[in-house]
Amino acid sequence: MSPIREGMLVLADGSTFEGELIGAEPANGVSTGEVVFNTVLSGYQEVISDPSYAGQVICFTYPHIGNYGVSPIDDEARRPYCRGVIIRDLARRRSNWRSDADLDAYLRTHDLAGIAGVDTRRLTRHIREAGAMPGAFGSADEQTLQQAAADEPGTNGIDLVATVTTAEPYHAGSGPWRVVAYDLGIKTTILRHLGEIATVEIVPAATTASEVLGRRPDGVFLSNGPGDPAEVSYVVDSIKQLLGEVPIFGICLGHQLLSTAIGGTTFKLPFGHHGGNHPVRHLHDGSVEITSQNHNYAVADGSLDGTAEVTHRNLNDGVIEGMRCLDVPAFSVQYHPEAGPGPHDSRYLFKLFDDLMRDARRGVGVPAREKI
Repeated sequence: MSPIREGMLVLADGSTFEGELIGAEPANGVSTGEVVFNTVLSGYQEVISDPSYAGQVICFTYPHIGNYGVSPIDDEARRPYCRGVIIRDLARRRSNWRSDADLDAYLRTHDLAGIAGVDTRRLTRHIREAGAMPGAFGSADEQTLQQAAADEPGTNGIDLVATVTTAEPYHAGSGPWRVVAYDLGIKTTILRHLGEIATVEIVPAATTASEVLGRRPDGVFLSNGPGDPAEVSYVVDSIKQLLGEVPIFGICLGHQLLSTAIGGTTFKLPFGHHGGNHPVRHLHDGSVEITSQNHNYAVADGSLDGTAEVTHRNLNDGVIEGMRCLDVPAFSVQYHPEAGPGPHDSRYLFKLFDDLMRDARRGVGVPAREKI
């Protein structure tokens, strides 16, 4: 067993939490980022490797993390983009026939630091009351960590999409449709689902509308991704030119950017939605879906009036979770129908995208209300 490395987490407001360092040794003994919490009971590898966490340090509320190890097939991206992890108890032994390494080794492989032994219940309660905020952890002294937390800008006003998007286009899937997917931080599980209905070309976030339309796609997909939607206006500009030209489906950040393109506005939630158990009501039929979520920003109520119809709402706080455009074939959801990790209640949305492209081929421009 590796020797214990004592460490500390310090938040920007001065709150301190003691623990034991795990994973890689951070440069100069300090790791920083915006501290958020996630409530999933399993799927820690998928969470850590989700590019939407770029710039953030993830606190897992479930007390035991790492008990089933890690497996390459569970990665959601080519590498983790988060800044670190905070854990109550790190399992010292993994027990799963699928795993080929333990979580601590995974963190070291990806040069990612973490801290265990933290009172994550206290930390989560604090974030819920004070909001997500920058923090710093490591082996440095408290004063150094406090200064590092104060200097950490968090995720506001930063184009984090540019740090996670692909540098070159690539392809996935073998389905019958042709779909161009904007990589704003796209997850592997999303590509698996899209690949069942389409041959997907994944393109960099800065790809222009004319370049997309030149590929003659049957549909365009707007992926999840990290950070402030206001900082990726170049994607919004492309979406505006694509609306009405080709069916569009957006998830998470893609939902926020599609909403912005039709006149909506976004705002930052106090501590975001991060977990695999958020109840969402489908307003058309009143059904409730248990959903996987990971976002810090949301579309403002009332900002879509006259341009789109709200289709889904979060039952915890009423936040808009889905919408459909009234005059063009386009729709989006704030949550993650692909799960990875999480429940499968919302996978029907990929079938709706399939139907939308089929209707467009037949000349039916706007989907019927009962379809979304």
